Amino acid sequence: MTTFAPIPAETELVSSQVSGGAIEVHRALGPGFLEKIYKEAVCLERHARGMQFERERAVAVWYRGVAIPGQRIDLIVERCVLIELKATSRIDIAQEAKVISYLRTTGRSLGLLLNFNCRTTKEGVKRIVL
Repeated sequence: MTTFAPIPAETELVSSQVSGGAIEVHRALGPGFLEKIYKEAVCLERHARGMQFERERAVAVWYRGVAIPGQRIDLIVERCVLIELKATSRIDIAQEAKVISYLRTTGRSLGLLLNFNCRTTKEGVKRIVL
């Protein structure tokens, strides 16, 4: 059985604030918009809450000592919580695997997969821990 280090309290707090902001965005917009609309709204919410974030961060994957470019992470909030945004009918295993690969590549331990195309935000939040 694999055991993981506990998530630091500061990271948990950021995760909670991100989830709260996602609830506000979903409450205001509801489902049905394009992913880029939700991404912009989430960034506006992060800014309004005074949180630092990186948007569309390029990440290289290393293989046999060679950096392979091409991956982009939607958001990294406060340098500790990775966010992948979706506006789809359902989250599948490939989208979860994408977040796991981002966590491994960046050395982070907590990612949130946020899907805004659901009835409630709670249905659309998937927490992924390494």
